[in-house]
Amino acid sequence: MGVTEHNAYRDITIRFPGQIIIGKDALLKLTDEVTLSGFTTVIIVTIEPLLPKLQPVIQQLQAQGVTVKVDTSIVQEPSFADFNTLLQSFDGLKADAVIGIGGGSVLDIAKLIAAQMDNTQTLNDIVGNGLLKQRRIKLICIPTTAGTGSEVSPNAILVDEADNQKKGIISPYLVPDVVIIDPALTVSLPPAITAATGLDALTHCLEAYTNLFAHPFIDMYAYEGMRLISQNLVGAVTNGNNEDARTQLAIGSMLGGFCLGPVNTAGVHALSYPLGSMFHLAHGLSNALLLPYVMEYNMPASPARHAAVARALGCNSGATDEETAMAGINKIKELIKQCGIPATLSAAGITKNAIPEMAADAMKITRLLKNNPRPINLEDAIAIYEAAY
Repeated sequence: MGVTEHNAYRDITIRFPGQIIIGKDALLKLTDEVTLSGFTTVIIVTIEPLLPKLQPVIQQLQAQGVTVKVDTSIVQEPSFADFNTLLQSFDGLKADAVIGIGGGSVLDIAKLIAAQMDNTQTLNDIVGNGLLKQRRIKLICIPTTAGTGSEVSPNAILVDEADNQKKGIISPYLVPDVVIIDPALTVSLPPAITAATGLDALTHCLEAYTNLFAHPFIDMYAYEGMRLISQNLVGAVTNGNNEDARTQLAIGSMLGGFCLGPVNTAGVHALSYPLGSMFHLAHGLSNALLLPYVMEYNMPASPARHAAVARALGCNSGATDEETAMAGINKIKELIKQCGIPATLSAAGITKNAIPEMAADAMKITRLLKNNPRPINLEDAIAIYEAAY
């Protein structure tokens, strides 16, 4: 790829799930995973619309004598209160495994339930990086969107209703033991959600690759993730039954999840958080709205990296890195247009007078801002929001 590495020699620790199963109808392998481990009681955290698809596997488990407790209470980006209510509802239940089947919010909650069911630490004790001390219950994650990469990441994000801020819990103990990628589960996803979650996954890869703390070991996942997602996103959005596009998108999304532990995201995610907490915009859409504008802001700080991004997205090399990088930014704008989702903050219903408050909120996300290849201060954040408006 011929791009200077920023930090080839810094120490990184990568924790992968113990087992990843990828394939058509891979969901049906869940029964073996549970019964061969000798589990007798499992919790499934999922959403109502998926229940018909999950019925066969739930019946299989019950036929093997496994007690299955299903919860569908998580319907939007979860708050601390949502989590605590759910945890209390399992009080006294001795579960062997927690199985998350759904989008990022469902998986994040499943990860935290598995960690907290048998833990003396409170939720507030574990907010932040590396504070969770253990997880004793087996954790299995099955994503139904090709988006957050939560199924392989050490992160879980919740909204703290005390200050309406999104808070991250990051710990190696949140990396699942088993991951099942079944593209058939993503086929019924509506085009707008396919687009937003796919662009979220693309953002994970892109922000890891252009990150101040980029690392050659993660670069290979980030680069291949960008390539797979950019090649298959429009195909999956325009024809949801395109199983090949769905499969490649799901793999690209998982590669984006690999980037989230050791390198993580940067300015796009930091600036997107206030769109979620103030306007309740879906996380993937928030990222998509800001991605090209943050790229335009960052590009002068690392033209070679942004040129490599453009090549991963399928653009030809121009006369200079800057020219190539600009082609990549235009390609992202084109992808967003082809996906038919809003391309500006105003089109997504954000009010212009909210920009100063959003910028002030974004400045609090220092854990991500510190990764950005070009420093972002309050004025810069306001300028980026205004460009995206």
